[in-house]
Amino acid sequence: MGRGRVELKRIENKINRQVTFAKRRNGLLKKAYELSVLCDAEVALIIFSNRGKLYEFCSSSNMIKTLERYQKCSYGSIEVNNRPAKELENSYREYLKLKGRYEGLQRQQRNLLGEDLGPLNSKELEQIERQLDGSLKQVRSIKTQYMLDQLSDLQTKEQMLLETNRALAMKLDDMIGVRSHHMGGGGWEGNEHNVSYAHHQAQSQGLFQPLECNPTLQMGYDNPVCSEQITATTQAQAQPGYIPDWML
Repeated sequence: MGRGRVELKRIENKINRQVTFAKRRNGLLKKAYELSVLCDAEVALIIFSNRGKLYEFCSSSNMIKTLERYQKCSYGSIEVNNRPAKELENSYREYLKLKGRYEGLQRQQRNLLGEDLGPLNSKELEQIERQLDGSLKQVRSIKTQYMLDQLSDLQTKEQMLLETNRALAMKLDDMIGVRSHHMGGGGWEGNEHNVSYAHHQAQSQGLFQPLECNPTLQMGYDNPVCSEQITATTQAQAQPGYIPDWML
């Protein structure tokens, strides 16, 4: 008695669904392996369960290469067929133009650096020399302008410092003048006091004349020099018309 036809629909029983998935998954993987071995075909099989678990089989050593081959064969041909031939031709021409320009700029840069100068002729060398001279002049001009700007800034700073120094010097002179004025008034009063004191001292010296004798006082002894001077002074005072020295 043969098996009945199985109705293809979702199995509602969870356990039966998992058992059926495991059996048919293993059978599908087995069939893929047999197909790759028997027919020497490149087979890639990818299965995801309802829980997101991955099951895969690849007859080659790298699944990514097989997928890239599949994408290239499936989608690459579609894109190429959909793109017009004229657009491809224009893009290729633009590519060749940009490539040539890029190579020319690289060659020119090497020539400016002094490299690969052998294949150049005299005119090309003269052109490179003119380019270098123009670049050198421009660099020197920019450098000179930069130095002039720095010099102008330094001169401005110098002028500001000179003005500040001048203002400080004037302020210092004013302070010294005020201080000298105060000190000058006190000095004049001191000079007047010194003059009056000197005048008073001179008058005192005129009234009292010191005696020219030995200033040492000796009690109980007679000083012959001093006694003679005193006797001469007494005799002179006894004369009529005598005027003392302090009255002259």
